[in-house]
Amino acid sequence: MTTVGVTAPISPEQVQKRKSRITRSPKIVTGAVIVAIFAFIAIFGPMLAPHDANWQASTSSAFAQPPSSKFWLGTDRQQHDILSQMLVGGRSTMIISFVAGILATCLSILFGVTAGYIGGLVDDVLSIVANIFLALPGLLILMVVIKPLPAGDTDNPILIGAVIALTAWAYGARVLRAQTLALRDQDYVESARVIGERKPRIIAFEILPNLLPILASSFIFTVIYGISIYVVLSILGIVNPATASWGTMIQQAQGASAMISNDWWWYAPPALAVALLGIGLALLNFGIDEIVNPRVRSRRGSRRGVRFQLGLTPVLRTAEAAASPGFPHTGVTTPALEGEDR
Repeated sequence: MTTVGVTAPISPEQVQKRKSRITRSPKIVTGAVIVAIFAFIAIFGPMLAPHDANWQASTSSAFAQPPSSKFWLGTDRQQHDILSQMLVGGRSTMIISFVAGILATCLSILFGVTAGYIGGLVDDVLSIVANIFLALPGLLILMVVIKPLPAGDTDNPILIGAVIALTAWAYGARVLRAQTLALRDQDYVESARVIGERKPRIIAFEILPNLLPILASSFIFTVIYGISIYVVLSILGIVNPATASWGTMIQQAQGASAMISNDWWWYAPPALAVALLGIGLALLNFGIDEIVNPRVRSRRGSRRGVRFQLGLTPVLRTAEAAASPGFPHTGVTTPALEGEDR
């Protein structure tokens, strides 16, 4: 027997406990610091750069200058300041990756959660579309779509991020659909339907909160995918090589055989920046997953079983229902709200 009750307010102690878990997690702290540094570079880098990205120290020399007191990260063979290009190029790289992550996550929610909750013909159609995009080779599709674009469009980071998102949403949609199928029969979802809540409200306030770990993981790894795929497109020459970004810096260094001539200061800084940003995002994702994911929390706390606990429509279980053989025993015989974190 289930009846609709009133949600117990979260005590200040619970809020403080959750905040303390976040601040005590070395993965979250380390990942957040790394991502914050790169976000700072993306926002203020062009203002802090000593020179413009296309500025040349000399027009007569064709040799890359190693790092020195004048050029901290050296120059390339066109005498462009590597430090200035690093500071200027971070913005477009971050914009492309985060646009791809946001759009891909929205598409995953639209297709995956809608298909899993509504079911029937809608589920069949949306699942077929997701399977088609999942089967297509992402890099090849990106090359086919981006290559015919005018040079000015391949220099647009928002457009490139949107195109990358089209090849990155399908897997997340399948995972979200599977989780939504497990959530739609939960008691708090049934209670929301009984009291006449509309489907969009149920999806937004009952289903999505329980999908936060998956959404966070999907978003962060799509951002990592966006960074890596943009670097690959730059190396292949698909995007405009005149764009100041870390990917085009690596592409230009490769085209000039910087690795063979041992001009390590030309390609190492952008490559390390891409790797460090990916590491920071991955650490942030792992740390958040340890706190938000109930499965990870139950393993770390030596608790048995998994309880979905983020639904906003409360369900009051009676002592008789809790004592029934089919109800999982929690050691509490008094009425308790499903979703309450004991």
